[in-house]
Amino acid sequence: MAAATHLNHKVQGHNDSGILENPCLPLFPYSSFRACSVPLPDAASASPLRAKNALRRELRRRRRVLTPRQQRTAAAGLCQRLKTLPELRRARRISLYLPVSGEIDPLPLLPWLYRRGVNVYLPVLRPFSANSLWFVAYRPGTPMIKNRFGIREPAPRFSARRANRLPAWALDTLIVPLVGFDAHANRMGMGGGFYDRTLAFMRHPGPKPTLIGAAHACQQVDRLPVEPWDIALTAIVTDTAVVRPPRR
Repeated sequence: MAAATHLNHKVQGHNDSGILENPCLPLFPYSSFRACSVPLPDAASASPLRAKNALRRELRRRRRVLTPRQQRTAAAGLCQRLKTLPELRRARRISLYLPVSGEIDPLPLLPWLYRRGVNVYLPVLRPFSANSLWFVAYRPGTPMIKNRFGIREPAPRFSARRANRLPAWALDTLIVPLVGFDAHANRMGMGGGFYDRTLAFMRHPGPKPTLIGAAHACQQVDRLPVEPWDIALTAIVTDTAVVRPPRR
């Protein structure tokens, strides 16, 4: 992604009332992370990596403490905004995710997608590879298991059939979960690098899917560090807004 200093942002879809549907905890900037309540190393031992990991823990905590009612309200707001995106309305092959650990839930979108004849896929840990993903068809009756992280995904025999899966480049749109984001549509993930490795091909010429991040509004911070291996997102959608980087 481009450095945050070279980006501005466009935000769409705020409530008319100005009141957030999802009453999250107060936000804090990455640049002033020491001011928040999360314990940090002392100044002598502090490092950007430790600060980033502490920020990741705090943002994961924010989404875990949301009540079931808040989660349902957030999911409804997310899906309402996703339906307005031209990148979704014209897509025929879309990847979603099954939420865990308080991630915002995109699954209420499924009936709308199926009615439109969209083929839906889920990310699956690719066997015999270093932290990369397959995208496997997800429809009623798809056999499911739990992977080594406890996340449900299509079963290995089903995933192994070529007719049931696609490479990432053949998808039209991917909706991916976030741990955190900023107003420039920079993304913080879980730290495993699964999506960054899987989508590394997007740095080169060829077919490229649209990448949409999904998050709770309370996962936003003022600024995130940008790493050389980060893959830029087309937009980030929350329960209250759509955040886009500027056109280049």
